[in-house]
Amino acid sequence: MNRIFYLIGKSSSGKDFIFRQLMTRLELTPIILYTTRPMRENEKNGREYYFVSWEEFCRMRAENSVLEYRIYSTIQGDWAYFTAADSVDLSRGSCLGIGTPESYTALKKHFGDLLVPLYIEVEDGIRLSRALERERLELMPKYAEMCRRFLADSEDFSDEKLLAAGITKRFSNDGEPGECLAEILRYIGELQGEDK
Repeated sequence: MNRIFYLIGKSSSGKDFIFRQLMTRLELTPIILYTTRPMRENEKNGREYYFVSWEEFCRMRAENSVLEYRIYSTIQGDWAYFTAADSVDLSRGSCLGIGTPESYTALKKHFGDLLVPLYIEVEDGIRLSRALERERLELMPKYAEMCRRFLADSEDFSDEKLLAAGITKRFSNDGEPGECLAEILRYIGELQGEDK
């Protein structure tokens, strides 16, 4: 059975690293989200996200080709992140995506039990240190936006919201990145073994 494995976690929890590692170790099709936010250094259109204008986002919504979306008010204005219908293709095999409890809940309405949450949890002090380290590498660091995201995550990923979304299994990424990755690989292997 083809499934959608969906990485969920606060900013700087290691989702991107785990996503890249899972993509190299498993035969999965990536779910590439769309966003209206500006592209960061070292990002490439169609790799991390499809970068589109606000007008393109509105057009796609009007055409009912958006499965779910979130809008964040940032220091630099409103940014939309969304999953379009063409982002998910289960005919090619199992998929791997990254999102939030909110996007997971919206996609669950479309895909039901084919959607498998992989919630990555990191202690806040470790996460803040990682966020600051990553932001320092940017050509033009945006520390205010980093802080806004960090604080907003407390609300967006509250225990109540996770429970309401049906997300109960957690994968700790406080230690070495390979430990969390190994646990997720075991879990996916168990699920795929159940399908045989």
